[in-house]
Amino acid sequence: MEWLTVPFEVTFVQRALWGGMLVSAICALAGTWVVLRGMAFLGDAMSHGLLPGVAVAALLGGNLMVGAVVSAAVMTAGVTALGRTPRLSQDTGIGLLFVGMLSLGVIIVSRSQSFAVDLTGFLFGDVLAVRQQDLLVLAAALLAALAVSFLGHRAFLALAFDSRKAHTLGLRPRLAHAVLLGLLGLAIVASFHIVGTLLVLGLLIAPPAAALPWARSVRGVMVLAALLGTLATFGGLLLSWHLSTAAGATVAALAVGLFFLSHVLSGLRERRKRQVHSPAAPLLEAN
Repeated sequence: MEWLTVPFEVTFVQRALWGGMLVSAICALAGTWVVLRGMAFLGDAMSHGLLPGVAVAALLGGNLMVGAVVSAAVMTAGVTALGRTPRLSQDTGIGLLFVGMLSLGVIIVSRSQSFAVDLTGFLFGDVLAVRQQDLLVLAAALLAALAVSFLGHRAFLALAFDSRKAHTLGLRPRLAHAVLLGLLGLAIVASFHIVGTLLVLGLLIAPPAAALPWARSVRGVMVLAALLGTLATFGGLLLSWHLSTAAGATVAALAVGLFFLSHVLSGLRERRKRQVHSPAAPLLEAN
């Protein structure tokens, strides 16, 4: 069993595991609503929209996460504002912001004389470089995500299934949508250091989507998604160690693999239920 434990005896792998577990919990809280509301394109757009802030922070020698937070805030404000424009569909507004922010980031990088911005880490993550202070930041982000999820649960739930009902109940759906965008931005900012912006949907979307067929409540989806994200992190780091593959990409790929496995097993379960409850079942059992 040494192959299972040896990688996690190394300090930086231990920190990577803790970082992945914290991110999995944050992504489970935000990703569940993303899946329920069909907001995957928005999540993808916001993850790529972090580039300008990260590029500026890197060029100025600042904290990359601070730059990502600023870009996420701009994206959130932009999506909220464009969503209130009656003649412009939400997808159109998101697409325009996506391209605009990504283009701005590339322009900033191209204007730097040394091209010093480490785009590899930004795009694909560097989970093995997680530091102790990063874990503290992620823990604080998780507490903030838990607080937002708890306080906004009723409004988010109504918004996910019937925005008009949410308005009727006085839950202020526009404000709830803006807060939900903030929660999504928080999850993406927390995740990009682990799996990068290109692979962030692996932890944001795959675990909640994998949990959906098995959970009986929204909170159940969140808990199971966090467990599946943790499993993907553990398995991804383990495979990465033994196969010498990119850690962040392996974690994201395993999360997507768990999604497909979940839905295959769910399909087999539903087929079994139909066979058991079919009219011919008693006759087959009698024979």
